[in-house]
Amino acid sequence: MNAVQTYRYLQPSALRAAGLDLQTCGGPAANPRFFAGFLTAPAVAAAGLLAVAEVARTRYHQPVNPASLDPVVTGSRGRLRFESFSGCCGVYARMDVLPAGLDGEISGHGTTNVDVNPPLREALARVGGIEPLHVAVGPDDLTVSTMDGSVVERKVPLPGRWLRGFAEVHVLTAGFEPRAEIPAAEAAAFLRRLPAATDRSVLWAVPAGRTLRLTSRPAPGAVCLAGAGRLAALRGVLRHARTLRVYGPAVRAGSPAVPSTWELDTGALRVSLTLSPEPYRGFSGEGAALAALAGDDVVDDAELVGALLNWDPTIDVAALADAAALPDGRVRAALAQLGTAGRVGYDVADGAYFHRVMPYDAGRAERDNPRLLGARALVERGAVERDGEDATVRTDAEVYRVRRHPDGAYSCTCRWWARHRGQRGPCRHALAVSMVAAPVEVLS
Repeated sequence: MNAVQTYRYLQPSALRAAGLDLQTCGGPAANPRFFAGFLTAPAVAAAGLLAVAEVARTRYHQPVNPASLDPVVTGSRGRLRFESFSGCCGVYARMDVLPAGLDGEISGHGTTNVDVNPPLREALARVGGIEPLHVAVGPDDLTVSTMDGSVVERKVPLPGRWLRGFAEVHVLTAGFEPRAEIPAAEAAAFLRRLPAATDRSVLWAVPAGRTLRLTSRPAPGAVCLAGAGRLAALRGVLRHARTLRVYGPAVRAGSPAVPSTWELDTGALRVSLTLSPEPYRGFSGEGAALAALAGDDVVDDAELVGALLNWDPTIDVAALADAAALPDGRVRAALAQLGTAGRVGYDVADGAYFHRVMPYDAGRAERDNPRLLGARALVERGAVERDGEDATVRTDAEVYRVRRHPDGAYSCTCRWWARHRGQRGPCRHALAVSMVAAPVEVLS
């Protein structure tokens, strides 16, 4: 389902004599200038932005025409972040330009969509050597239309899957830990050994000395690599990188496929790709954020915590808890709720949340989630009958039994649970049971 948002660009983005001029569609004020200055590693930054743009225009599962969706850029204190999802929503790309990569001043803050058009991609591809690269993210004045140029008004289709993808990724990656770090030379050799882009198999990368070894089975310490060809966007940045770091959740023998993050660090910036558990699975359907969306008790906390966010590059949960007079656990639950509206993301390298604001209304993720809507409808109809830790859920045609396990997870007798076994979040019946439970419980 697409929501058509209208954005006004003052003019197309371009590489001019003074440097790279990225036109934005707005932010907290009309056409703000988040940053104006030079990037200290121009060739690296150009390659990184091209990687993010490549992911945005690619559908890795059942490839068709380019998606041509605009990446999102966030400016905050000492940091620029560029983010995108692939057209199939199974790859999340981000470039973080760190303080060492900026020679200028962050004079504002906000989040907006960036127009990365074909001429700009061609210009970025020509950046190399020590050529200076100046970035102005959003001009601060109005350009009047003349014969030489005019205001460009664009209608950009922003799929609801993007918002749901952002909501899911921050919940999933918040549970990641560093699993491996290898030098750039070994990383290059490892990427060269990967299967072809058409390979859809699920592999596992196991740390082996200074490199990674691929296996077909999970084991403790391994990182899932599903659809290895989806890492192709990293190759343009590889020659500039110092290290490749890999992040993922804990796994054991027999574990199902899980998401993972692959990050190249150049010193001045980091470029990362987060891959969904399997090539055909988009992050928008993973269901990791359903518990946060379903929790009514955290809505008030989220409003309070959201008002205290101040665009720091990373969010200090302990300091935020002190400012809000809330326990750390409630602050983390509030951040998860805020993430469902795209207001926060998660950086695995920093091990911390960061602040941004997406061009979506706050309730969009909830309204577009069919399982959540179905669960709320069941609760409203009184279809849930509690029986201690278990429950019966009655629909028009079927009766389902939902069981709560000692670890807090739920199982159900419905077809959804039988098919996915909890790997893609709770079914609507288990979600409905959690809504009538007290207190709100985290589902897995």
